[in-house]
Amino acid sequence: MAGTVGYFDIGARDKDKMSAFYQAVFDWKATPYGPNSNQMDTQTGEGINGAITALGHEPHNYVMIYMTVDSIEESLEKISANGGSTVIGPIDIPGGSARFAWFKDPEGNMLGLWQQSQN
Repeated sequence: MAGTVGYFDIGARDKDKMSAFYQAVFDWKATPYGPNSNQMDTQTGEGINGAITALGHEPHNYVMIYMTVDSIEESLEKISANGGSTVIGPIDIPGGSARFAWFKDPEGNMLGLWQQSQN
């Protein structure tokens, strides 16, 4: 599972307005998920699903891809050892279904790590 691109997140000031846009353009299905996000089901049976998120602070506009990993801590150690850096996290998703972290690669690109709960 290590390194599989498994999730996306699109930042917005207004998550409901942005979700409506993606529903109208691509027929994605939005489901409220916590106070700041709408889960987005691409309804294709291919690719990955993700979320539209309004953080309530900068950055408002971003696109984040997440690599699915078995251990965020181990991955962050490897990132650091190879010239990258941790930006935020690990952070637990409300409800305990998963955890995430953001990191920068050696060139400054920001990406995410996603770890499913072991429940």
